[in-house]
Amino acid sequence: MPMATAVWLVENTTLTFKQIADFCNLHEVEIQGIADGEVAKGIKAYNPIITGQLSREEIDLSSQDKNRPLKIKNSDVEISNSEKKIKKYIPLSKRQDKPDSALWLIKQHNILKDSQIARLVGITKNSVTAIRNKSYWNYNSLNPKDPVALNLFSQKDLVEAIAKAERRIKREKRDKEREKNKITK
Repeated sequence: MPMATAVWLVENTTLTFKQIADFCNLHEVEIQGIADGEVAKGIKAYNPIITGQLSREEIDLSSQDKNRPLKIKNSDVEISNSEKKIKKYIPLSKRQDKPDSALWLIKQHNILKDSQIARLVGITKNSVTAIRNKSYWNYNSLNPKDPVALNLFSQKDLVEAIAKAERRIKREKRDKEREKNKITK
């Protein structure tokens, strides 16, 4: 939201148009237009201090030195998921999306085993096998839906499952090559 940030900086600071333009990746003429009220009419100002992009000290330092560019606040946030995964309650409205999600995983990531899909989505392995074999009782009315978008599990869980499946396939291929080499010797 560079335009909204620029509106806030024009209204609430004494920064030069060049400093604001450089920070928001806009042209100086656009910033001049915002100050004149010709550009960005009706755009709600977006406070970069509250969102953590800038600090008040950074704005003050750049206000005092007109040649000093604004520097975005560096916030390295480490995301760790160390707590145990807790089974969460799935509402009835989302439970009917589970077979749709299983179908989506079968079509998009066919390297996943039925047991992996069952664990990710939260349905039985027999249901996943039936969906894969097109013998599921309600197969004709299934529509593939992305389970991450439905919030059944996270993208991280999906990436980890795919990586595990790829390692399994490599291991099986390597074992097959070893067996083949033993037979030919």
